[in-house]
Amino acid sequence: MQSSWLQRLFKVRQGMEETKPFLEHLEDLRWMLVKMAIALVTGMVLSFSYRVEIVRLLQKPLRDIDPNLVANLQVFGVMDSLLISIRLAFYAGIVLTFPLLLFFIAQFVLPALTLKEKKFILPGILFGFALFGTGVCVSYFVVLPRTLEFCYKDASKLDWTLRPPVDKYFSFVTNMTLALGLAFELPIVVLALNYLGFLSVETMRKTRTFAIPLILVLAAIIAPTPDPFTLIAFALPLYLLYELSIVLAVLSEKRRKSGNGQVIEKP
Repeated sequence: MQSSWLQRLFKVRQGMEETKPFLEHLEDLRWMLVKMAIALVTGMVLSFSYRVEIVRLLQKPLRDIDPNLVANLQVFGVMDSLLISIRLAFYAGIVLTFPLLLFFIAQFVLPALTLKEKKFILPGILFGFALFGTGVCVSYFVVLPRTLEFCYKDASKLDWTLRPPVDKYFSFVTNMTLALGLAFELPIVVLALNYLGFLSVETMRKTRTFAIPLILVLAAIIAPTPDPFTLIAFALPLYLLYELSIVLAVLSEKRRKSGNGQVIEKP
């Protein structure tokens, strides 16, 4: 299955540049992963040096509910402070180097862009980073505080005192924040699939009626709590992004058909 997927991807690359042997495509893939790893490690090292500020930033939604709640976070392992800091540095490194990671992926998938097409790479990467940042901000400033407040109030109704381990709290916060940030990348994914010929505008229009329930199911899976506010906060942006994806795909197809570039056929 994996080999078949790679062959389909490499076939797209062969349609854009001179034919390469399969092993050379694998070599390009290896170098892409190496460059992404170097960028990510650099971002991790930089983020680790600001670990105190990052921890305080992620604890702010909890402190806004009740300043005493931060003191309820518990550390059980001797090395937990270091291990959790490394994990947070990894997530922060992803956010920090996200534009570079997008660039390396685009550089691998689209190796032989024309000069006209290259002019759209930087705006596309900035647009993707803006979408990712918007998702992170929506999660941090809107969804996360409401979700934490719901969890603590629900525990209080049951006469419980919620005292989560530090690693559980930060895993909850980072997973939810990054999940919504990545979910906001839907237009970029759709545009890439449309450009490569895997997904047409007509298909997206025909499947719109199926997209709504699927988006609700996806939001229910991603959302950390079952309350209606959190579900809507996840589902509504995803649906709006789906509609935005269709509009952008239509504009992209019109531009390619009216210009010199040709739409890549589905491999």
